[in-house]
Amino acid sequence: MTLPTRTPEQRHEALRKAVAARTARKQLLEAIARGEQTIPAVLERAKSDPVVGKTRVAALLKGLPGYGPAKVTALMQQTGIVASRRAAGLSEQQRRRLCDALG
Repeated sequence: MTLPTRTPEQRHEALRKAVAARTARKQLLEAIARGEQTIPAVLERAKSDPVVGKTRVAALLKGLPGYGPAKVTALMQQTGIVASRRAAGLSEQQRRRLCDALG
């Protein structure tokens, strides 16, 4: 399967969108780290906000102060969420278990 041929303008637009998405995701993770955003509030927006929805749950959790790779992996296993799951892909039960586990 060959990749579609894009014009320079289409490539430039795609690059601009990718940079904007990465910047928004970085700002979200920084807000979580500073305590301005909580995981339950962020997960509530996952279906309506594409930046939140496309962010992996593990990345959101690693943004929390005191949560590193080991703690996040243990929490994900405890709540039954696979490491590759994105925020918009969480079921209501998974979201509830995660919020309960965080306190």
